Amino acid sequence: MSFLSGHASTTYTHHPTPISLPTKSGSRISFADLIKEATPPCRLNPLLFNGHLQTMWTAVKDDGPPVYYKRRIYESTHSVYPGQFTVDFVVPKEEGLKSTTDESLPERTIFYSEKEWESVGSDDDRSMLVCLHGLSGGSHEVYLRQCVAPVTAAGWESCVVNGRGCALSKITTPRLFNARATWDVRQAIAHLRGLFPNRPLYAIGFSLGANILTNYVAEEGDRCVLKAAVACSNPWNLEICNLALQRSWLGMEVYSKVMGGNLMKLYEKHREDLVNGEGLDEERIRKCKYLHEFDRAVQAPTWGYPTEGAYYRDAQSVDAVIAIKIPFLAINAEDDPVSPPFPCGSVKLPY
Repeated sequence: MSFLSGHASTTYTHHPTPISLPTKSGSRISFADLIKEATPPCRLNPLLFNGHLQTMWTAVKDDGPPVYYKRRIYESTHSVYPGQFTVDFVVPKEEGLKSTTDESLPERTIFYSEKEWESVGSDDDRSMLVCLHGLSGGSHEVYLRQCVAPVTAAGWESCVVNGRGCALSKITTPRLFNARATWDVRQAIAHLRGLFPNRPLYAIGFSLGANILTNYVAEEGDRCVLKAAVACSNPWNLEICNLALQRSWLGMEVYSKVMGGNLMKLYEKHREDLVNGEGLDEERIRKCKYLHEFDRAVQAPTWGYPTEGAYYRDAQSVDAVIAIKIPFLAINAEDDPVSPPFPCGSVKLPY
């Protein structure tokens, strides 16, 4: 009967021999025990008694805390996938309020001037959190600001790496973001390491951003400059989650349709830059309603995949975990409508 009061259980999965970390007192504690001690009890609103209601509530709740950003455009250094992406840096409220509003950007976001950017670097040793948003999102998202606000209030610095074409950013090549694209994150973090050589860097990713972050940390292995990383609501196996969405009416007509609609809005915004992309059929794109249809018509051909299934299999992070060499925390809800523990009957996601 505990569910009537909103009490939910928490389960933990970790390596048989978890990493040991030093404490301020000089003793050591296993990473697994540290997480168990730091994780508060899960107390949910009893009226939101399943994952569907909890997910839908996020669309109607308050606007979240105001967070002010200054944006920097990065030119990609990738030899195969040139283009540009943006990074939004959290700035103090006072600095944000005295800045002129830029209607071309999300609310409370403006560009750094070249003069301002020249003085951004610092030798301070404040911790810094690098954030990655979910599908078609950006630094303006409520869930992301709910994370950034308390962290920066506690004295941390923070920034958000926006996916290509997201958060009202422009694209200069006929490609949007990619669920497999770790290269922009890699470039951003490497640049942050140079700008702030003494800052401990941490990262957190949400949903698709969690998938990208997981792959990035795994690819970096022992070379990873992050002190630790957190993946929230990672879909892990994109192909299985895609099939799971198509197995139910809610999955198709609510979640997949909403995500597909958001991607179509993104396409419309960048249509002139995308329409001449290799392999794109605009008539086919116009008929897209669902997430997998958009990925089949747009993402797969623009990134060189023969099918959306090939795209999902290449992008998934489910097997990347074994290559991670830094403290890494993954948080998933067992009733997550998009990445449930048993997405296709007896097929279980391992994390």
